[in-house]
Amino acid sequence: MSSSTIETFPNPRPERDYEIAIHCPEFTSLCPKTGLPDFGEIRITYVPDARCIELKSLKYYIIEFRNKGIFYEHVTNQILDDLVAAMKPKRLKVVGRFNVRGGITTRVVARYEQPRGGKAAKR
Repeated sequence: MSSSTIETFPNPRPERDYEIAIHCPEFTSLCPKTGLPDFGEIRITYVPDARCIELKSLKYYIIEFRNKGIFYEHVTNQILDDLVAAMKPKRLKVVGRFNVRGGITTRVVARYEQPRGGKAAKR
């Protein structure tokens, strides 16, 4: 996956901090061990700086994971990294909530916060 497939547009209100929440309830990828499909949802919450995510390109970016063997932890952090690279937000949180498999559900949370005058901080 690549941040180059994610398009952005100028923030219409860059002087104001406001939060944008995006819910992708039909996320699909492949288990890298079994090759079986994994299902879940991705929730993206961010405070834009100069750029916002264009939703059609985000949809196509998310669909690219459908045929990729990738662990939950990796995919959640990959989405965070690619979105940060594409739009450089003030704050960004990606939550991956993955459906039951073998009696276990998994929730992965990755966060980014734009530093004030320093290097980017990922948690």
